[in-house]
Amino acid sequence: MADFSGNERPSVMQAFSGLSNDELEILGNADRFAQAELYPLAQKMDDEEWWPTEIFPKIGETGYFGITAPEGYGGSNLGVFTSGLILQAFSRWNHSLGLAWVAHENLCMNNILRNANEAQKQKYLPGLNSGKLIGALGLTEPGAGSDALGSMRTTARREGGHYILNGSKIYITNGPVADVLLIYAKTDKDKGAQGISAFVVEKGTPGFRIAQKLVKMGFRGSQTAELVFEDCKVPAENLVGDENRGVRIVMSGLDLERAMISPICLGIAERALALSLDYARQRKQFGKPISEFQMVQSMLAEMYVWVESMRLYTYQVLRAADVVDENEGGRGEIHKLTAAGVMYVAETMNKVLNHAIQVHGGSGYIWESEINRLYRSIKLLEIGAGTTEVRKMIIAGELLRS
Repeated sequence: MADFSGNERPSVMQAFSGLSNDELEILGNADRFAQAELYPLAQKMDDEEWWPTEIFPKIGETGYFGITAPEGYGGSNLGVFTSGLILQAFSRWNHSLGLAWVAHENLCMNNILRNANEAQKQKYLPGLNSGKLIGALGLTEPGAGSDALGSMRTTARREGGHYILNGSKIYITNGPVADVLLIYAKTDKDKGAQGISAFVVEKGTPGFRIAQKLVKMGFRGSQTAELVFEDCKVPAENLVGDENRGVRIVMSGLDLERAMISPICLGIAERALALSLDYARQRKQFGKPISEFQMVQSMLAEMYVWVESMRLYTYQVLRAADVVDENEGGRGEIHKLTAAGVMYVAETMNKVLNHAIQVHGGSGYIWESEINRLYRSIKLLEIGAGTTEVRKMIIAGELLRS
């Protein structure tokens, strides 16, 4: 298990972060682990879209999987807030692995934990929580992105003791390397979004294949794929929850997904600010460090304010998500708050990274620089788990409904 204890005295910045001593220690320990184990992998992942096969078992051995799962399933029996702190730390040092971690931990493992029956939990959770199995979730389709539920074309029909899946999923994080995938399909096309069901599909299932590995602008190394199901024969016992009740799983999962995107943004922004401060102190122009120029100081000051506002909103949303059960997602205050939180944090991260590139000047425009790698991450976080425009629709809808 991860060492969630420590005796380091928190800094002034940490003391006013709104975290308890235990939470500060969790964040600090995760930060040290990520700097030592994840950061050295980041450059090669970005250069080559490379996947380090040894890292998930190492994360599992250290106890950084299964954060929300009970100890009986190999977990830590902690909350979503703790998961967010770990994700924040991981994303400071290797945001690509942060994204892979959250797709595995939150989208797959936590969804199975919240919605599966006991036999399914016993079968899949120990392997996922040890890092021996890699998890993924398949919702988005080539013709169904923002309208993922209404436009879903992947189908599942019951034939005896199996369901036969046909269709495709795209932009699936961890898709090329996943062993266990939570897949959504329509079991009753006439019911539209109310006719969706969820299934666990294992790697190697007949009729399931990886159509292509996708090469991305940012978050490179976090593996992304198009999945195809052609008469894919899935055992009936792999149905998660009741037939035609998958929309509840989707909606509650999406609220948690939005809450867990914000820590990625926060971690990236924190790292960008740290790099910009270091660069401003070291870079000299006109015979002195650029940190002495007032316009550079202005940008650094604005970045600091933006990062701290991101921190407050991120933690507020995570604490709210920590007390929501599986029956409360997809509507009401948590639906509005998670959409608002990720919209603000993602857009604010964009501003932080724009300033960071400006501070770095020409060196920030070079592909191989770390700040360039961070900059290329910004758009995904304004698109994933519902675009900025969809987030605004959710917020307005809930405001007008109340």
